[in-house]
Amino acid sequence: MPEIRPVTFACRATFAQPPEEIAGQILDLARWPEFTGYAFLPGIRLAEFELRTPEVVGTRIRVTNTDGSRHVEEIVEWAPDRRVQIRMDDFSPPLSQLANRFDETWLFRREGEMTAVVREFALWPRSRWGRVVLWGIGRVLERAVMRHLQQLMGGVSDANGRSAATSQLQRPDPHGVLP
Repeated sequence: MPEIRPVTFACRATFAQPPEEIAGQILDLARWPEFTGYAFLPGIRLAEFELRTPEVVGTRIRVTNTDGSRHVEEIVEWAPDRRVQIRMDDFSPPLSQLANRFDETWLFRREGEMTAVVREFALWPRSRWGRVVLWGIGRVLERAVMRHLQQLMGGVSDANGRSAATSQLQRPDPHGVLP
């Protein structure tokens, strides 16, 4: 049986920090509970290293969500100046019955003193029915990711204490990654 097409979406923001600093926050597990979810989608209660590798690739993080559900996130690509990819799997039920994995890719591009950040997601369903359900979950996850990017942008300020973000979040062209 051929693999079923994933549900995909992407969110974009602009930060004052360099890409390496933004990517470095991914390894700061104390900040993971800042992801608060959206609507029925739970936030993160706790993130713990299951395996931490010196080269970062292969690092596995066990996540417990605010509703008690769990999953594992593995860093499968680490080029913090331009791209980081994380694979999420080992979901607890009921998500384990719907999805094989989620892939999240952070893309970074310097624009003068700012960094354009795109977070792309691919939600891989187990079945055609799972894809229908994941489409709905994906819409809610997209809003949660947009809120999380806004929170991250709000935590960045210039010397005058103003938000250093220069643009609003937007959906990139689904056929391109960095407009």
